[in-house]
Amino acid sequence: MARIVVGLSGGVDSSVAAHLLKEQGHEVIGIFMRNWNDSSVLINNECPWIDDSNDALLIAEQLGIPFQVLDLSEEYRERIVDYMFREYEQGRTPNPDILCNREVKFDLFLKAALELGAEKVATGHYARIAKANEIGSENVQTHKLLAGKDPNKDQSYFLCQLSQEQLARSIFPIGELEKSEVRRIARSLGLVTAEKKDSQGLCFIGKVRLPDFLKEQLSAKKGAIVEVAAGSSLYNEPEEATLSQKARSFVYTREDGAHIGMHNGAHFFTIGQRKGLNVGGREEPLFVIGTDVQQNVLYVGQGEEHPGLYRSALFMDNEQVHWVRPDFELAVGEERAFQVRIRYRQPLQNAWLICEPEGLYIRFEEKQKAITAGQFAAWYEGSELIGSGTIHHT
Repeated sequence: MARIVVGLSGGVDSSVAAHLLKEQGHEVIGIFMRNWNDSSVLINNECPWIDDSNDALLIAEQLGIPFQVLDLSEEYRERIVDYMFREYEQGRTPNPDILCNREVKFDLFLKAALELGAEKVATGHYARIAKANEIGSENVQTHKLLAGKDPNKDQSYFLCQLSQEQLARSIFPIGELEKSEVRRIARSLGLVTAEKKDSQGLCFIGKVRLPDFLKEQLSAKKGAIVEVAAGSSLYNEPEEATLSQKARSFVYTREDGAHIGMHNGAHFFTIGQRKGLNVGGREEPLFVIGTDVQQNVLYVGQGEEHPGLYRSALFMDNEQVHWVRPDFELAVGEERAFQVRIRYRQPLQNAWLICEPEGLYIRFEEKQKAITAGQFAAWYEGSELIGSGTIHHT
């Protein structure tokens, strides 16, 4: 049996993951990652990491496994929080949870576990890992990242930036279980986390007032809200539109619409956002359809079917493309059908990946709502996640 370090988050999923590994006969060590120590932007002044750390300690005691706290707050701020600020400042919308997995849980935490003599790390993610032969080779094995068995809890999307090296050192013990079964196991063992609600908000931070959080480094500044009509000629896509034209974000100017209000900073908003505009008197709800952080202008449109919310393609430059399965990587000029999602919990969408010299394009069978620069697109073949990339603003 192996020595395995479990990331005990103080929740029911990692608690049951630790139990299952111990039941299998492994030498299990529980570590709580302390990645945040600033409660000033938390809703209701909650400081969840203290409660979570205490719950993780109680679980370790209940299971009879060693426990320690690993303080990664400085590295977390550098790698995740500063990244968030930079992205929002540039008018992009980041996904810190995906970066947290790549940079913290399966990098810094993994390295700390290896220093303790562990063979692998385990977490409470609803995902699975399997082995397969590389394409074109019967002798070389590769690791497959598979969706969790519970379709309502599948978290493979959040792991879409992991490498083969990271997968080789990782275990997801509850990936074959449904959430109800995880709860049942926790109740049968009398674990203190059995009825604990799932965490919400930013990875390891909790529920935050995002505008307050961003205002730590991004200044509020008044700017115009411009409404663009659905019938604008901007949305007349040429019949012979190229792939790059289909993937290009709509570019608006103040002359494209009517000034209807003011906002506190274009960098605080994201494509598809509805809340926080504070403009009334419209027949249908207003949605953000474009942001210009240079001119500090916010462009909005009425209704969920506004054409400014929909695109048929997206682009990822070469430096932002990651193949979980490198043996699937496309060569320039190749294209291949995959199923794609551009946000967590989105049903998989039929699409084609097209490799061009400058990067990868994804062309969707049906137009997609609120394709947002800075977010991640992940592509699957069946239940296997093949690769991912950061959506580029073009």
